[in-house]
Amino acid sequence: MTRHFLDLATAGREGLRAMLDEAHRRKAARAGQPKGRVDGDAPLAGHVLASIFEKPSTRTRVSFDMAMRQLGGSAMVLSSQDMQLGRGESIADTARVLSRYVDAIMLRCAAHDTVEELARYASVPVINGLTDLSHPCQIMADIMTVEERLGRPVTGTRWAWLGDGNNVLHSIIEAGSLLGFDVLAATPQNYEPDSGIVACAQARGGHLDLVRDAQAAVDAADVVVTDTWVSMGQDGGAEKVKAMMPYQVTPELMARAAGDAVFLHCLPAHRGEEVLDSVMDGPQSAVWDEAENRLHAQKAVLLWCLDKLG
Repeated sequence: MTRHFLDLATAGREGLRAMLDEAHRRKAARAGQPKGRVDGDAPLAGHVLASIFEKPSTRTRVSFDMAMRQLGGSAMVLSSQDMQLGRGESIADTARVLSRYVDAIMLRCAAHDTVEELARYASVPVINGLTDLSHPCQIMADIMTVEERLGRPVTGTRWAWLGDGNNVLHSIIEAGSLLGFDVLAATPQNYEPDSGIVACAQARGGHLDLVRDAQAAVDAADVVVTDTWVSMGQDGGAEKVKAMMPYQVTPELMARAAGDAVFLHCLPAHRGEEVLDSVMDGPQSAVWDEAENRLHAQKAVLLWCLDKLG
């Protein structure tokens, strides 16, 4: 059975733990080595990943490319506008064709239905590099980063989300229900997370509180997370920014979190909007480790998808 990675629930609790442990192990094993050096076991030698981008990307694009290189394989980057997919070829036909050429496909797109349809017709693993509904690869890196900083498994920690109820929050909620950490999400009215995502997480026994008060969410939190308030392609910028201002991450807000609390942001950041420079560049910020860990976490995702792990 083909192993797709469309959301975190695809892998389940045991699969996620196996990937996180592998990511930690491989990162430690590469310490001090040139970034272009292939891992000693080269587990994906001869394998090719096709990365398709419907949306612009920095971290997803570079980290998947480097992940394949370090694992001994190779990657090709495709823009949806440069493919027949952008000229009317069906997603199903694109999936069938690419499955004859490559060993795995990563897609970064808008509609979640697109990545689901691609996986339905592909005979090779499909990885969700981001959709408007979820961002599972990012949250794998986030969890890895928190475990590094706190020196313990993420289970039992308390995460505070501030701002828009977007795709990143959806994947955090999903992760919390699978790995056993609490999520307190503070969002303005009319910007809550998807009710279906929330219901599924609660059905799995996830501990989730949706609140309006940013201070209440952050109190004693181990992790404080935010994201840009207006994502790529969204309208209503000025009105949305005004509604989000009470959720701006400031030093005063971080001071209410646990003493060793970690600040995360998936980047790119709009400094001075969702977060102040003094937090972004401060001692509690782990955003640069978080960005680096996209590489290590995605190596583990690729290995899991290609039956080299767990």
